[in-house]
Amino acid sequence: MELKEAKEKFISTWGTLGSLWGINKAMAQIHALLFVSPKPLSMEEIMEELEISRGNASMNLRGLMDWGIIFKVNVPGERREFFTSEKDVTELSRQIAKERSRRELQPTIKILKEVSNIDDDGSAEAKEFIKQTKAMHDLADTADTMMNRLVNQEQNWITKTLVKFLK
Repeated sequence: MELKEAKEKFISTWGTLGSLWGINKAMAQIHALLFVSPKPLSMEEIMEELEISRGNASMNLRGLMDWGIIFKVNVPGERREFFTSEKDVTELSRQIAKERSRRELQPTIKILKEVSNIDDDGSAEAKEFIKQTKAMHDLADTADTMMNRLVNQEQNWITKTLVKFLK
C-alpha cells in the first residue's frame, strides 16, 4: 500500500471511529489529518485535503481545540492560522479520557445521584428504582474515579504498559 492510500484509509477509518468517542466524522478526520501531518496545516489546506467547507472546517477546528487535542501554532512569515495535533499518543489518550469524563460521565453521575435519591414510598417499584439507580451511580462513579486517577498521573505506567502490550 502506498503512503497516499494508507493516509486516506487512516483518515477515513478515524473519521468513522470518531463517533465512538463523541465527535462527528469531519471532526475526527480533521484530527487524523493533523495527527499524521509532519507540519502544521492551514484551514485552507485542511479544507482542500478533506474536501470540506470553510464553515465545517472552522466549526470542527474550534471543537477539537475545545477537546484540547489540537492547537493553533504560529508559522513565521504567515498571516494565516495553522493547526497541529497533540502527537504523543499517551497524552492524546489522556486528554480524550479527561474530556469524555467531563462531558459524559460526570453529567451522568450527577443525574443518577439525583434520581436515586427520590423519596421511598415503600412500594416495590420505588425500592427497585432506588436500588438499581444507586448501583448504576456507584458503578459510573467508580469508573470515573479510576479513569481520573489514570488520567492525572504524569508518568502513567499503566497506560504505557497497555500501549506497549498492544503494539
